Amino acid sequence: MKYPGCPDNDMKSPAVAVVGPTASGKSRLGIVLARAFQGEIVGCDALHVYRQMDIGTAKVTLKEREGVPHHMLDIAEPDREFSAGDYQRQARTALREISGRGRLPIVAGGSGFYLRALIDGLFEGPERSGELRARMRSIILRKGPDILHRLLERADPESAARIAPNDADRIIRACEIYLVSGKNMSWWQSQPRDVLTGYRWLKIGIDMPRELLYQRINLRVERMFENGLLDETRRLIDAYPAACPAFKAIGYRQAAEHLAGRVTLTQAIESTQMESRRYAKRQLTWFRADGEIIWLRAESGFETDALDEQAQNAVRDFI
Repeated sequence: MKYPGCPDNDMKSPAVAVVGPTASGKSRLGIVLARAFQGEIVGCDALHVYRQMDIGTAKVTLKEREGVPHHMLDIAEPDREFSAGDYQRQARTALREISGRGRLPIVAGGSGFYLRALIDGLFEGPERSGELRARMRSIILRKGPDILHRLLERADPESAARIAPNDADRIIRACEIYLVSGKNMSWWQSQPRDVLTGYRWLKIGIDMPRELLYQRINLRVERMFENGLLDETRRLIDAYPAACPAFKAIGYRQAAEHLAGRVTLTQAIESTQMESRRYAKRQLTWFRADGEIIWLRAESGFETDALDEQAQNAVRDFI
């Protein structure tokens, strides 16, 4: 069987990506495949890179990943800005090291932008301006991100349509690129990129009925709060400034609002569930646009045997 993204070139090293929306079981399936095919996991999640952010990011536990090496996990402090470029450089190094050991790299996660950066490369935009970014963050703190999103709509309608109005980090970067260079992000993205070479890819996507996915999301959020998300958030608040990435993430933001007395616990949970469902919709929209992904359907419940078998058969045929 021939798979998209798998040219007839035996000299290229195989690599697998397991993608899909939040709460669909990507991390678990990645570990199943790693154990079956002598693989190692390369995380592809914008928050899993941060230490001390475990419960709110649904990070796999030490017990769950026992015996399976994981990379791009717990490598940065929560107050550090970790960019897609940082991810690309370190994840590519991890890929090459895994392949060099004769093992199978399995990229698992839901950040489509990070996966694109890893495989297709990034545009070479202008350098960051600390002063400009600080000014934009000040504006967002005082007036919210909508004002900068409206600026972006005028300067770069294409990018504004892709970036959620509340995604402050991406709005800041897109505005920064335009203000520093005079050219918008869409122009920069149309320029040649540093594409990853030497690999052939099998991309597996986990699909399931929307109702089932939302049930899983809602249950996951409830368990996060039951298992100590408030305590985890409190520790982060005590250790790091309010502007650090932890407090922009879904779940942590709501937990912090509850700890500050601005919302009830029920409101915090319901808001986290709602934003997580919206995030899942954005993830699906992103991944649906990638014609190389082979979608495996999970039809009911939390049963995983059939999905595991489909995925293992696909990898077996691929490698």
